[in-house]
Amino acid sequence: MNLERASLEDFSKLQRICIDCYSNYFGHCWMDGGLNWYLDVQFGDDKLRSDLNNGEVDYYFITLKNSAIGFIKVNNNPNSHMFSADKCAELEKMYVYPEYKGMGLGRKALEQVIQITKSRGKEVLFLEVLGANLKGIRFYEKLGFCLHSIKRLEVPYFKDEYRDLRIMNIELV
Repeated sequence: MNLERASLEDFSKLQRICIDCYSNYFGHCWMDGGLNWYLDVQFGDDKLRSDLNNGEVDYYFITLKNSAIGFIKVNNNPNSHMFSADKCAELEKMYVYPEYKGMGLGRKALEQVIQITKSRGKEVLFLEVLGANLKGIRFYEKLGFCLHSIKRLEVPYFKDEYRDLRIMNIELV
């Protein structure tokens, strides 16, 4: 398993894997039309190009035998009221294709991201995970993330039963 930083040249490949992975895991959480709206907001051409040109945002492919099997998005300068912005980074997205779950690849990838984040002088890595995503919460807990707080996801078209968000963080110092 390797992490490969994505660049603008990887645009089409990255967009495809982002849309495929997200839709697979969370498509059922959206009301009619909501998933397409969200995919455009998060992975549409303008947004993805902007992210790839933003020096504060890193996309990584999770690769196995030179094939992309997932991706990670890290914001190295998040707009956070919970943590000092210059001392924290946010793990915004992390997905692997379902057929690669349970193989320890996500753990290895996140361990590498934690080391990269730490080497950049960040003291905290935080994330948001749906409260209904119990496997995800356990995954992060096993890696040392702790519950920081709970909030309600306020985004249009998202089903009410999935709006509970857990903010989790890990201290890197």
